[in-house]
Amino acid sequence: MWFRAKPKSRRLGREHVLDVKLRSSHVRAARTRILSLTFGVIFALAFGGYLLWRTGQWVLNQVIYENKAFALEELDIQTDGEIPVELLRRWSGLRTGQNLFALDLAQVRRNLLLVSLIQSASIERVLPHSLRIRVLEREPLAQLTVPRPRPDGRIEMAGFQLDADGYVIAPVDVRLRSSSATQSPEELPVIVGISPSEVQTSRRIESPQTKAAVSLLVAFEHSPMEGLAELRRIDVSSQEVLVATTGQGSIITFGFADLDQQLRRWHEIFQMGQKIGRAVASLDLAVTNNIPASWLEASAVPSSPPKLPKSLRSKRKHV
Repeated sequence: MWFRAKPKSRRLGREHVLDVKLRSSHVRAARTRILSLTFGVIFALAFGGYLLWRTGQWVLNQVIYENKAFALEELDIQTDGEIPVELLRRWSGLRTGQNLFALDLAQVRRNLLLVSLIQSASIERVLPHSLRIRVLEREPLAQLTVPRPRPDGRIEMAGFQLDADGYVIAPVDVRLRSSSATQSPEELPVIVGISPSEVQTSRRIESPQTKAAVSLLVAFEHSPMEGLAELRRIDVSSQEVLVATTGQGSIITFGFADLDQQLRRWHEIFQMGQKIGRAVASLDLAVTNNIPASWLEASAVPSSPPKLPKSLRSKRKHV
């Protein structure tokens, strides 16, 4: 028993132990290498894309956007109306020497459409040195005056115009109008009774009374009364009828519907009055049966020079 081997302490033994810490460090190192490689590839792709974009931009600037071979030298502007070409050029904001490809044509078009007298505008590049602009103007059909507050607190009467679609037009200064203008704004019929809140430039007035008044003026131009009488004033303050005053002082009341038929009835009554030597003092065409009318002696009606028929929109030159 004295020579029996004593059991050794496990703490002094050299048994194999799993190196968990060593394997974990290997895993972390591998992950770090993968992440570094991934970020490196992403950075390389981003930097390469940026470099390619900047190179392409430089090439485009040198070849197209800053190339003097595409500088604007000729501005071809045509309009179907009476706005002077120089005024349209100023409104467009264009100047010679600008690069045709660098121009924002949509912005140029918006600049023109800010003018309420312009209905539509088309812009086209004509390489290498020209730009073509075609303008379609609104044709004023009537005028109106509404109160507007001034910065000093006072109220002033501001004048506007309406076209055949009921859009509000801010008239061009008479001094800026083309010398070929055939009609003065003061010669247009006056529409009264419109609410000032409805009058906004380049916006359409949607009230039924104003729509009916515009329709009446359009129908009058095609009616047999054109050239025999002249509508000077239309009152739209009533919710049911239009009250028109002619250049001869006659007061004609219209309903909103069947304006063509009402104008034909007016023409028949007008002709009947000529046969008996009378002139219409007042006439209520809104009544369909037994139309109320009052008469004056034809000699008591002030004579007025015959008005030349107005050229209709369909007869205007196309551009």
